[in-house]
Parts: sequence; C-alpha cells; structure tokens
Amino acid sequence: MCGRFSFSPLAKIIEDRFDVKVDKTRYKPRYNSAPSQDLAVISNSNPGELDFYRWGLKPFWAKDKSIGNKLINAKAETIAEKPSFKNSLKWRRCLVLSDGFYEWKTMNKKEKIPYRITIGDNNLFAMAGIWGSWKDETGLTINSFAIITTSPNKLMENIHSRMPVILSPNDEKLWLSNDDTTLLQSLLRPFPEKEMTAFPVSNLVNSPANDKQEVMNPVEYLL
Repeated sequence: MCGRFSFSPLAKIIEDRFDVKVDKTRYKPRYNSAPSQDLAVISNSNPGELDFYRWGLKPFWAKDKSIGNKLINAKAETIAEKPSFKNSLKWRRCLVLSDGFYEWKTMNKKEKIPYRITIGDNNLFAMAGIWGSWKDETGLTINSFAIITTSPNKLMENIHSRMPVILSPNDEKLWLSNDDTTLLQSLLRPFPEKEMTAFPVSNLVNSPANDKQEVMNPVEYLL
C-alpha cells in the first residue's frame, strides 16, 4: 500500500525535471500528501502541463463518490483484470510526482514506526498512476487517480509487504505515450533497492493535518 507521500520542490525544478509547465498560482509544496487531496500529476491527456487530480480513483461509472476512498492504490498484478482499473490502464495513465513516500513498519502488535523512503540524493521521481473522470450530480467533473503498487524489493520488504511502482526516468514518457498494455505491465516492477534510502520519521506524519517540512526529518526511536 502507498497511503502518504511528499512533493515539495520549487516550481522551476519541476519544470526542468519533468519538462512541464507549472501554474505557480496553483502549485504549493506538500510534505504529507494524503488521499482525498488534489495533488500534482502529469497525465497522458495533457503531458505538457502539471495538473492536480484528487487522490482516490472515481471511475466514470461509479454512482457513489465515496468509492474513491477505497481506490487509492491499484495492484500491478491484477490491474489488467479489475473493472475499476483495466480501462484506465489502457487509456488513462499518469505520473504521480514525489520526492519521498511514507510507510509504517509494524514493530509489535501495538506499535508502528513511520519511515520515509527516498530515491538517490532526495531526487524527484514519478510513481505510476491511473486516472479517471467522474461527474457529480451537478455536472462538476472531478479528475482522480490511484497509485499502482507492486511487491516489495529487499529494502521495502523489511518495512511493508507492498511498495509503489516507481518508474525510471527513461520509462516515464513511455508510460504516458504507449497504449500497449503488455508493454505497460512490464514496467510495473519493484524499483532497485540499491537506489533507495529508508529512515524513521516522527509520528507527526500520522496526521495529514501536519503538512509541514518537519515530518520529513529523520528521528531515532528507543526500541
């Protein structure tokens, strides 16, 4: 599962790294992004601009808007089979932009310690996502997304049983531009653990209300 992440670079850095235009009146750094929020993505329908989609996929056919609360992730192993996801895999894909994500390691039956996981030297990266458009009863269109997850690499398996699919820079444009689902599924694999770092962070990250830089800082726990 991937249920929390951050994305906090300067707009100019985003533009240079991902070759997109950033509306600086809409973009703001997020240190503790959570489901139901409008977050930074690049979609295959608008690859030249940074968009903001709601985290929690609402398929166009859904009658209940609360379904998005359940569809924050999509498993790579079954994405081509599930009715909620297979059409999006073919036609509606996106990059979910991040500079780190959080996961909770169970130490015993009662205690969980939050970890922050980063790539390289706090490099920006893109998680593979799918998106959909849904209209409410007033006709308002809501674009939303889910993050694709896969089995953990050796680093992540010590923390959690799943991890987000992190695309290599070479695969990001391929994910947006190619509609061959067999090829796309081949990209949905664990990221190399040698390029990742994980460290404990404060329990402040447990609450989405704590959307501040402090939640990203490493801490030590006495176990």
